[in-house]
Amino acid sequence: MKAVIIEDEILVAKEMAVKIREVARDIEIETILPSLKTARKWLMEHAEPDIIFMDIQLGDGISFSLLEDFSLKSLIIFTTAYNEYAIKAFKVNGIDYLLKPVDETELGKAIEKCRERRKPSKILPKDLLQMIQSFATGKSTTAYKETFIVQVRQQWLPVNTEDIACFVKENLNYLYTFAGEKHILDYNTLEVIEELLDPSRFYRANRQCIVNIKAIQRVQLHENQKLTLKLKSPLTMEVDISREKAPAFKKWFDR
Repeated sequence: MKAVIIEDEILVAKEMAVKIREVARDIEIETILPSLKTARKWLMEHAEPDIIFMDIQLGDGISFSLLEDFSLKSLIIFTTAYNEYAIKAFKVNGIDYLLKPVDETELGKAIEKCRERRKPSKILPKDLLQMIQSFATGKSTTAYKETFIVQVRQQWLPVNTEDIACFVKENLNYLYTFAGEKHILDYNTLEVIEELLDPSRFYRANRQCIVNIKAIQRVQLHENQKLTLKLKSPLTMEVDISREKAPAFKKWFDR
């Protein structure tokens, strides 16, 4: 398992790394992050680790704010010199809450909780069972929409989904093709459209736009951790992604 330590006292962080290696030799410490600022930057640029050992009070703020900025799936073990944050730590799905100085036995137990949480459930959910069956039979159980019908000069015309660069909500909902054509859609919301699309090909960038991965020419990074997608010509559209959604978008885009 891969892990990250978020701790602003470097000697404490190094001691923590030593203790982790002693109780769990299979854990690889990827990095030590000494502040919220460096943690945000690192999480923007890297895949989430399996475990985060997170000090609560850092020099530039309270680490709970990271959980507001990022939709982390990492297992989190909180470390702190104070017990006043215990209730909140568990409310934000912390696996354990260790008081400093961290006891190795307690650390080992917390890591074991992470191992248990990572074990696959013996009871497979219905969707997963269907997926396994589809692999066995060679037939997909999920059918995504292949065409959208648009009206042009009193005619209904089919537009192949693979030819659609993006869906945009303006006053009405529109689709834009890779050729730059714009058509009104007879759908009330983008949420309905999103349910019809293959999530490996289309991404809900924000409330106004769903974008095809093949339509993205480049991604502009901003200092505030937001992103701007530049779409391929002839489209001149720019699509903004909030800093909260940026890590999830990076995972989707980087494959």
